[in-house]
Amino acid sequence: MSSVNKVILIGHLGRDPETRRTANGDPVVSFSIATSESWRDKAIGERKDRTEWHNVVIFNEGLAKIAEQYLKKGSRLYVEGKMRPREYKDRDGNPRKVTEVVLERFSGELVLLDRTERQAPDPDSYGKTTTRSTTPQNSADLDDPRLGMDTKPARTSDIIDDDIPF
Repeated sequence: MSSVNKVILIGHLGRDPETRRTANGDPVVSFSIATSESWRDKAIGERKDRTEWHNVVIFNEGLAKIAEQYLKKGSRLYVEGKMRPREYKDRDGNPRKVTEVVLERFSGELVLLDRTERQAPDPDSYGKTTTRSTTPQNSADLDDPRLGMDTKPARTSDIIDDDIPF
């Protein structure tokens, strides 16, 4: 019979992510997530809260980049990984045990749930990559050579690749 080791958390980041590197240069990102629940105590009619902290470690390079760039203390996120216990010795040489949610090299999920005000993408520019953050003031600015790139919206005929192998 098979078994499943899967953890799903939705919570808030307790501290900014901390990035370390392995001996071969791979990033390892760690942070903690707070999950909270609240209920009304029927006996006394008082509202009760409970917050639990979860240690998360990311070994997946792509997810580590996202965590480094976009996660900040207080960010709301969804994390899916595996529960993994680990033993180590502290600075005084005492044995310690910790349980972590691990996002491994080829598994795990990280979804940013914060709302950010973003400008809606232009449907005519689908498939075109631009790095320019300001919008042109008039149509003459669209081909301004000082901008270093053509910023006209792509036409559908420019995007379609007719070399389909089947």
